[in-house]
Amino acid sequence: MNTRKPGGRGPFDKQKQGAPKAGGGPRPGGPSRKPGKPAPRPQAPQAERERRAPQAPREGGLWLYGQHPVAAALENEARRCHRLVTTAEALEDLPPAVLKAVRARDIPVESAPKDVLERLLPPGSVHQGLALKVEPLEELGLDEVCARDDGEKAVVVVLDQVTDPHNVGAILRSAAAFGARAVVVTDRHAPGATAVMAKSASGALDIVPLVRVVNLARALDQLGEMGYWRVALDGDAEKTLAETDTTGAVALVLGAEGVGLRRLTRERCDTVARLPITGIESLNVSNAAAVALYEVVRAP
Repeated sequence: MNTRKPGGRGPFDKQKQGAPKAGGGPRPGGPSRKPGKPAPRPQAPQAERERRAPQAPREGGLWLYGQHPVAAALENEARRCHRLVTTAEALEDLPPAVLKAVRARDIPVESAPKDVLERLLPPGSVHQGLALKVEPLEELGLDEVCARDDGEKAVVVVLDQVTDPHNVGAILRSAAAFGARAVVVTDRHAPGATAVMAKSASGALDIVPLVRVVNLARALDQLGEMGYWRVALDGDAEKTLAETDTTGAVALVLGAEGVGLRRLTRERCDTVARLPITGIESLNVSNAAAVALYEVVRAP
């Protein structure tokens, strides 16, 4: 989490009426000095100088909250965890997985009143009495998480400028449930791996890699070279996903709600398919991803 010091300077005091202009001679009653030489700056009292001394930098990282995100982060060896803060009630009823991970990793546990814990988190956070200070996960590349053996079945979810962290979190949760290798997002026009996303993912942020790419078209080319059949989901497609060949390795490509897939993204896909929905125009992108993942996984 980046913190920025306020830019800009406060307003200057207006010059009092009758005060001499700069360079107009010595001030009445003040010491005379040579023109152009600034007056010596008075030293602040010792106590004032100590008060102005720079403070120690704040601890980095971010706060995850809620039982599932906290438990998943503690169980993820790749996640660096600093400290766990709980309410007194939650401390007495910590889930076994949390207790085991805390003891194994020797992570400090602090008990705090509910209002103190809530001041650490965004307003309205459903924390269930648990907050864990962590470092962001190290970002991985496509070749690290999507490589596979010839003939090996695999599925990857690719998101084209889906910006809502709740939607991305829910898609991560479905990806974990159906065994997806990764969720791929763009470096820009995509949410960060924040506590809001982690809460929506219900722990899946520490289970399924979230891969960020600078150029989505190039990433789709790379997935094609790895043997993935790239299927774009579009409500106007002629064939349904069930009528599409999804054996082997599949990359499901979904666009943002309302906007859909960009032209260049669609052109990099091998085929286009739709979900057979009736009665409404479209599904929420996270719901569409869940249905599509189920359809791909159940195919032989």
